[in-house]
Amino acid sequence: MAYPMRRAERAIVRFEEMIEVVSRCRVCRIGLRDEEGPYILPLNFGYEVEDGQLILYFHSAKEGRKLRALAADPLVAFEMDGAHRLLPAEEPCGWGYAYECLTGTGIAQLVEDPQEKCRALALLMRCQTGREFTFTQQQAEAVAVIRLRVQRMTGKARR
Repeated sequence: MAYPMRRAERAIVRFEEMIEVVSRCRVCRIGLRDEEGPYILPLNFGYEVEDGQLILYFHSAKEGRKLRALAADPLVAFEMDGAHRLLPAEEPCGWGYAYECLTGTGIAQLVEDPQEKCRALALLMRCQTGREFTFTQQQAEAVAVIRLRVQRMTGKARR
């Protein structure tokens, strides 16, 4: 069920504009659930758009709570935000905050294919540094790579 956005005039509705927001972000928070309950963590990421679908990539240690949670339930929520700026006013209740953010859900899976792992790590480095890198299969084998295929995404901005 989709809930209507309360401040519809701030909605980011065009997919291309959402991808522009993604391109300016460096951290994506993912929400997982495990036997201990909800679990949110900030991760650096890389991304690509494939056939009109946003795909996010994260790297991880090869064991731990995050991977156990994903194995138990691959449905995750995510959030990323940026363009933060305080908007001053004369009166205390007039102050505001500029931002842009995306939230959504998708299915997360471990990447097993060595070539996709190398490409995902290169995408992550491009997103974080703006530079091109290549990875060997040996380097990719040292980490886990998670692919999040975004199924639903909404955006909001106050600029």
